[in-house]
Amino acid sequence: MCEYIGIDVGKENLDLCWLRDSNKDKIKTKTVNNKLELFDSIALWITKNTKTEPQDILITLEATGVYHEGLVYFLHKLGFKILLSNPGKAKKFAQSLGLIHKTDKSDATMLAKYGFSQLGNIQLWQPEAEELCELKSMCRRLSALEKDSRRENNRLEASKISDTSKRVLKSLVDMIDVLEFEIKALRQDIDLHLDRYAELKKNKQLLLSIKGIGPVMARELVYLFAAKHFTSAKQVAAYAGLIPRLNESGSFKGRTTLSKSGPSRIRAKLFLAAVSASSFNPDIKAQYDRLRTAGKTKMQALGAAMRKLIQICFGVIKHQTEYQPQVT
Repeated sequence: MCEYIGIDVGKENLDLCWLRDSNKDKIKTKTVNNKLELFDSIALWITKNTKTEPQDILITLEATGVYHEGLVYFLHKLGFKILLSNPGKAKKFAQSLGLIHKTDKSDATMLAKYGFSQLGNIQLWQPEAEELCELKSMCRRLSALEKDSRRENNRLEASKISDTSKRVLKSLVDMIDVLEFEIKALRQDIDLHLDRYAELKKNKQLLLSIKGIGPVMARELVYLFAAKHFTSAKQVAAYAGLIPRLNESGSFKGRTTLSKSGPSRIRAKLFLAAVSASSFNPDIKAQYDRLRTAGKTKMQALGAAMRKLIQICFGVIKHQTEYQPQVT
């Protein structure tokens, strides 16, 4: 016998829902501040009300940025079963229930019911290895610093052509210098971290063997392929939002575009890699030229190049062999 808990995660609060009876119509709810020191009270509330051991309790949450991470690690250590649902799938499930009103309480209830509906088809969440957690944290920080650096450089460029005081210009230059110093140091630390683990180091070297993939893209993809267990190249492309999406209705025939359903950070960096690969990678260049000759736009050809490039990356990681061009 399993008990089902849904938790709607917010930056400030956690809304809990317990499905109380076998028909799953009666519920009991509670709201707790999303603070580490209160996680004990959440576990106590769940076990006290359900009168069930943690290993017989399924807790369903949505992945919401970083705000769920502390809680899922805490609950997993206590022995609770964790189902981390895909937000898109949870949304479709909510629509199937005919939910009209959307509140934190209703979302928690929906998640508990979603967990119950997955009975027999549950892929429980498992924590990442310590080295991957460290790598993820550093990659996130690096991306944030790079974004800040681009923003400050844009401000400096705008300030140089406007009537800006010398003090403001100095402040911008100083801030850019600090950011660039920290970005350089963090990139070095990420590379050192990758080199400390044989599998991560090997995967980085394999990715760098692909023309068009440089150190920036390699860092991102080493973590991606270590954290996500893809089974096919098509699955990787779908995750990254690189599969074509048709836009047709009746007699209307719209342009085919990328789905863009995955992490935008990876697509942005992969776009730059594809631009380089379309000139220097024989396989990508051949495809790019063929599509352009067939009348495809530059962006359509680059979209296809992005998809082929990440599929090549998946191939070298899966087979653990360096990249060998198919076109000579």
